[in-house]
Amino acid sequence: MHRLGPALLARLARARPWAPLPRRGAAAGASGEEERFVFPEYDLELTEAEVARAAVVAAPPRRERDTKRQRREWAPVGHPDPSVPASGISCSGCGAELQCRDGAGPGFVPAEKYRSLSESPGGTEGLRSAVCQRCWMLAHYGRALRLELPPEQHRQVLTAALRRPQRHGRGPLLLYLLDLLELPDPVLPQLPGLLGPDVPVAGLLVVGNKVDLLPADGPGHLGRLRRRLSEACAEAGLRGTPLVDVRLVSAKTGFGLEGLISRLQHSWKCAGDVYLLGATNSGKSTLFNSLLRSDYCKSRAPDIIDRATVSFWPGTTLDLLKFPIINPTFDRIFRRQERLKEEATKTEDELSSEEKKYLNRLKKQGYLVGRVGRTFQQQKSKLEVDFDPDLLSYSIDEDPRHSPRQRQEREEFTHNEVKDARWCFDTPGIIKENCVLNLLTEKEVKLVLPTCAIVPRTFILKPGTVLFLAALGRIDYLQGEKPAWFSVVASNLLPVRIVTLSEADDVYEKHAAQELLKVPMGGEERMKEFPPLVPQDITLKGIGTSEAVADIKLSSAGWVAVTAHAEEELLLRAYTPKGTALVVRQPPLLPYISTIRGARIAGTAAYRTKKPPSLIENLKTTRRR
Repeated sequence: MHRLGPALLARLARARPWAPLPRRGAAAGASGEEERFVFPEYDLELTEAEVARAAVVAAPPRRERDTKRQRREWAPVGHPDPSVPASGISCSGCGAELQCRDGAGPGFVPAEKYRSLSESPGGTEGLRSAVCQRCWMLAHYGRALRLELPPEQHRQVLTAALRRPQRHGRGPLLLYLLDLLELPDPVLPQLPGLLGPDVPVAGLLVVGNKVDLLPADGPGHLGRLRRRLSEACAEAGLRGTPLVDVRLVSAKTGFGLEGLISRLQHSWKCAGDVYLLGATNSGKSTLFNSLLRSDYCKSRAPDIIDRATVSFWPGTTLDLLKFPIINPTFDRIFRRQERLKEEATKTEDELSSEEKKYLNRLKKQGYLVGRVGRTFQQQKSKLEVDFDPDLLSYSIDEDPRHSPRQRQEREEFTHNEVKDARWCFDTPGIIKENCVLNLLTEKEVKLVLPTCAIVPRTFILKPGTVLFLAALGRIDYLQGEKPAWFSVVASNLLPVRIVTLSEADDVYEKHAAQELLKVPMGGEERMKEFPPLVPQDITLKGIGTSEAVADIKLSSAGWVAVTAHAEEELLLRAYTPKGTALVVRQPPLLPYISTIRGARIAGTAAYRTKKPPSLIENLKTTRRR
C-alpha cells in the first residue's frame, strides 16, 4: 500500500478541485473581486505522478462488476403482465400511457403495483395520481431505466399534436425553447420541416434558456446575447412563421419568467393553445413546472396537475403534458401589475427568512436569479380533524384499534372550468443528432452538463501547446507568432489539461477514461467502444487582446473562446469524437470572456479563476457604504 507523507497530503488538501481559497483583504465581498480557485492541474508543486498516486490511494478497490455500472440505463424492476390492457391514463411525469404489459415500453408500472392502484376503492383514481417506474427512478434515484423507443417517436408525437384540427378558430403559438450554450441550435433550422406546410401556426416566440449559467463578460452582455439569438433565428430560415419575440430566461432560477408571462398575456392573451418545443435538455419540463406555479395557469391548476419529471437524462418527456391557461382579463392584468410594482420596491433585507434562504441557494447555482410569484391563488380550506372518542381509550387486555385510513379525494377541474380552456402543452424533446451526449453513460452526462454557474478558465498558450477538455475535445495551437488566450466555458466538473504537442498523443492514449481526463469513465474497456477523436483545421485572425475572435464549440461538451493579438494569424487543429459536431462560432457568444480572470499563476499557462457576483431581478438594490 502506498503511504502519503504529510507534505503531499497538505498540498493535496490545498489543491482540492473547485474549492475556493480564503480571500485577502478587508473588502472580500466587494463586487467583481477576484475569487481564487485552485485546480490540481495548475499546481506546480504537484507532479503528474503525485496526482496519479493520490488518485490510486483515494480510490476504493474496484469490483468485478464495475464495468456493468457503466451502462447508459438501468433495467426495469418488477414483472409485466401482457394480459392486462393499457389504462388509457397518462403518467403525470412524462405523459406516457400507464401500462403493465411491456417492461421495456414507455409508461411501465410493475404488474403488482398496477393492480393495487387500479383495484383501489377509488378505481382508476389511484392510477391518475401515479407515475411510471421510469419517472419514479429518475425523480428519486436519478437513474434512467432502459427504454425501447423508435428513433422517430418523439417527432411523431410532436407532429401529430401540431396537426390537430384548429381549436377556437386559431392556430397555436409555438414557444420554442433553446439552450443558449448550444447556439447555433441544431434543431431550430429543422422546425419548418417538422411543422410542414399544412400546420397553421399563429406565431413563434423563441426563448433562450440557461442564461443564468453564463457570466457577464462586460456591460450590456444580455443585449448582445439577445441579438445573437435573433441572428440565429434569422439564419435558421424560419420563413412563413411570424416571429413574435425573442426572450432570455432561466427556467431554473426564475430569471426573466415574469417578463415572459407578461409578454404572453399582453400579446397572445388567451387566443389559442401554446406548445413548448425544443431539443432534449433545453429545459422545457423545468419551464413547464415554473409556469404551472405562476400567473400563467389557472389558480387551481397547481393543486390538480402534477409537475413534470425533470432530469439531466435526454428525452425524459415521452408524450404531451398540459395545464389550462388563465384568461388574462383587464382586472387580472391590473392586479398582477400592482403585485409586480410592490415587489420591485422591496430590498433583500425586507424579505422573509425563507425567501432569503431560497434566493441565496439560487445565487449559488446561477449568476441571474428571478422571483416568480402568484397573484391569483386558490384559498385553502381549513383542515378538519375527525376522530372517534371511543378510540382514545382501551383496556389493558386489548390491543389498540386503528381507524381505517381515509383516502383523500383527488381534486378535478369542473366542466365549466375547462370547456373553453386554452392549454399549454409540454412536448417530447427533439433528439439532437451528432451530439456527444448520445455517446455518454449516465454518470458521464452528469459531469458534462453544467448545473450551476460556469466559472471560465483562461490559459495563455504558445505555439506547440495542446489543450484537452477531458477526453472529449482537444485543441492544438500549431502556428502563430505570439501567445494567444484560450478561455474554456464548460462544466466546472470537467478537467482541463495543458500539455506540449509532442506529449499530447501519449497523454490521451494513457489517460483517456482514467482519472486525469475523467470523461469518459471506465478504463480501457470503455475506450474500446468510444469513437476516436477526429481533427479539423481552423485558421483565425485576431482582433485584439481583450476581444475573442471565435468560439470553438466541442459538440455539447463546451467551447473554447480564442483571443489573439490584432491581425495575428493562428493555425489551430481541433478534435472531437467521431460522429459529433465541431462548430466554429463567429462572432463568439461571450467576446470579452478572457477578461474574467485573476492573476497569472506563476510558472504555468493558467490564470486564477474569477467568479462575477450574482444578480437578483425585480429587487431593489441597496448601496453599501
